[in-house]
Amino acid sequence: MHFTGPAMLAVLSATVAVAAPAAEKYSKDYDEDWEHKWQNDDWKKNENLFYFDSEYYVKATPEQVIATTGVPTPGQPGAKGIFKYGINIAENTICYNITLSGVTGDYQSPAVTATHIHEAVKGKSGPPRLAFPNPKGPDHRRVSYGCLTAPFFVGTNNTQGIDNAAGFHVQQIVANPSGFFTDSHSKQFPAGAVRGQL
Repeated sequence: MHFTGPAMLAVLSATVAVAAPAAEKYSKDYDEDWEHKWQNDDWKKNENLFYFDSEYYVKATPEQVIATTGVPTPGQPGAKGIFKYGINIAENTICYNITLSGVTGDYQSPAVTATHIHEAVKGKSGPPRLAFPNPKGPDHRRVSYGCLTAPFFVGTNNTQGIDNAAGFHVQQIVANPSGFFTDSHSKQFPAGAVRGQL
């Protein structure tokens, strides 16, 4: 089928004219919603900056550290950490806000970073499933915050040579939070400076 220039213009114009009412309605609804939110503060009661299916607030201490051999191995004396996590299952995303106090010296780990969530119950050791950027700042307050979205990578492998984070989904944490712990490792305390169970 062949259209002349004027005929093609007429067809396109008709298509735009047919689609216009729907676009106008959407624009009107959007404008009304925006104006309502701008003029009234009541909408804030039901709004979140981020949506999380689950949130975790973990206090990490040196007394909870367990070596890979399964033996209690206290971390750095006087060190402590607060690890805050928010998980969005649909997006396979975890957001974090980590603060360490009293952790000194350089970080050290065979993984890509030295700050992790591992899979293991309280009193046991287990592989890292998530690796977070190491907290930075002075020794009295080192901080790291942001979000990670799958696919995840930790840089250590299981016995089959596959990365310990391969195929990991954050819903595994939500389904069994007590089966995971978080920690941060240092050169002086390679088993962990601090650890806390989710």
